[in-house]
Amino acid sequence: MKKLLVTLSLLWGAGATVAQQQPRMLSIDEAMTLALDRNPQMEADRYQRLAAESERKAAFGLRLPQVDVLGSYVMTNRDMKIDINGLKGPANNLLNGLFGELGQAGIVVPPSITELASSLMGADWGMTLQKKRVGFVGGSLTLPVYAGGRINAANRAARINEQSAEKQGDQNRNALVSELVERYYGLALAMQVVEVRKQVVEGVRVHLQDAVALEKAGIIARSEKLYAEVKMAEAERELLDARLQVRTLTAALGNTLNSPVDFLPVSPMFVLERIEGVDYYRSVASANSPLLEQVALKRQLAEEGVKVQRAAYLPELALMGGGMFYRYQVTRMLPSWAIGAGMKINLFDGTQREHRYAAAKRTVQQVEALENKANSDISVLVEKIYNQMLNYHDQIPSIDASMEFASEYLRIKNAAFHEGMASSADVIDAQLELARIRTERLQAAFNYDLMLARLLEAAGVSDRFIEYVRRADARQITFDNSPSENKQ
Repeated sequence: MKKLLVTLSLLWGAGATVAQQQPRMLSIDEAMTLALDRNPQMEADRYQRLAAESERKAAFGLRLPQVDVLGSYVMTNRDMKIDINGLKGPANNLLNGLFGELGQAGIVVPPSITELASSLMGADWGMTLQKKRVGFVGGSLTLPVYAGGRINAANRAARINEQSAEKQGDQNRNALVSELVERYYGLALAMQVVEVRKQVVEGVRVHLQDAVALEKAGIIARSEKLYAEVKMAEAERELLDARLQVRTLTAALGNTLNSPVDFLPVSPMFVLERIEGVDYYRSVASANSPLLEQVALKRQLAEEGVKVQRAAYLPELALMGGGMFYRYQVTRMLPSWAIGAGMKINLFDGTQREHRYAAAKRTVQQVEALENKANSDISVLVEKIYNQMLNYHDQIPSIDASMEFASEYLRIKNAAFHEGMASSADVIDAQLELARIRTERLQAAFNYDLMLARLLEAAGVSDRFIEYVRRADARQITFDNSPSENKQ
């Protein structure tokens, strides 16, 4: 393992872009921690959960009284008055007739009464009810008593939305783990492929030099030297492509980790000797899949929508109260405070209630159908990914056998070449075949790890990936270990 790290470090210096700082060595455990801590998607999910929590708290406020402070200043074009001065004439005639009749009857009217009557006739028989400028400051309180179940449904819906935001965050978290595994081990694969390509270039170069010398000595034909030159050009081109792939995946991993620093993966790819059966992962997915849990929450939310529409048939009751704290030229005829209760019953709204209620029930049925489909889809997805993972696992023994044969075949061809029993082309072809098998072996291990990450994502338990990395039967796969090695 130390040899591998040293080799990859040297490889990085040769193949990466010019940089002032050395790449940071990073294990898969550290990468997982960094991704879950730094990735912008995780931060966005946290804000989404906080927003849903605030909405739940806002829904609880529907149960509490609503208190308002009111203020107003109004000016009209004139004062509000009552004017009965037109009744003075008839009233004066009535009094004069009464006083006259009393005088004829010999009754003397006291002067104080006549003076009072005279002053009344001279007074203004008008009253200002409200001046044209008026202002006040007051408050009101409204307490819902019964809303047909709307308030309870709104609170339950808010809690469901909060849970849905949390499950959406879990789903994004699982997807991020799969993305990290793909880019982390993808970079590890690309860097080891570069090393394989470097060894091919070095081997072909040696044989090209031998071919040049043998051609000059007249031992081999010129076509064999040309063949070696062509293979040398192909090997150098493939090495360049592999190095460009390293640069691309380095940037991709940095994006996942939200860091400008270049990282050097030090955790090798692995293949498990034993793993649980597909039924185990189906049951885990059924209990833990965030997608299934979100669909179940959508069904609950649709059921609350039915209750909201049903509440439209029921009365609404509320307690109310209000008062004025400060008056400016407000008539005293108005009371300073008032309390009461109100009730509202909708008798007919153009059949809107009936259709909305029916639509809400259809929505529940729709979500139930989608829930059944989602359960079936997850089960099929788990089986599909599991079978793909097993396929890559089963490829490893066959590739190992081919790799052992190719290594021995290359050794034989090298020995035959030095004995003059094999051509340079034979040796180059054997070396290229070995490189192809080694690359195929690395690719199979990468695909296995990626399928494992996606299997855990589908089951909703991506956090357990590190547990699989640490299993005792996890066989590490690198470019420089032999097929029979099992590294812990």
